[in-house]
Amino acid sequence: MRFVGHRRPLGALLLACCLPLAACEEAPRPTTATAIDGDSLMWGDVEVRLHGIDAPELRQACGGRDGGRWPCGRAARNWLRKLLRRGSVTCRRVTTDRYGRMVGICTVNGRDVGRAMVRAGLAVAYVRYSRRYVADERAARAARRGIWQGQFTLPHLWRRRHRY
Repeated sequence: MRFVGHRRPLGALLLACCLPLAACEEAPRPTTATAIDGDSLMWGDVEVRLHGIDAPELRQACGGRDGGRWPCGRAARNWLRKLLRRGSVTCRRVTTDRYGRMVGICTVNGRDVGRAMVRAGLAVAYVRYSRRYVADERAARAARRGIWQGQFTLPHLWRRRHRY
């Protein structure tokens, strides 16, 4: 018994199965990002909310060492902008938030962006979602860096009060 006639349909079936796999190969990932505010960024065309941190809102002001106020929300965004320009940015999805944004952990040349923001005193560890940066927050607080130099309202409470 010969099965010569069955080879063509089998070959066509294999080809039909393999072509979609080639088309589904992962697209190249962006290597640059721009800061939206102190805890979110645009990574290519993907909006990413940094996992486990909460930075002051853009309109938020904080107390300084001298008792004056300073624009800590804008300072956080500007510091993040500078950090993102230092090299290749990669992000890893942790989850998706209720607004449909990717929530992720991003790095610049392997350096954890969330950790850098918290250690600089320009964001707090958002323990409602993660305890990953608690030790970094303690270090920033002890050194009185950034928002820890004076009094400030936690970003989530500031948003609640300002219906942000």
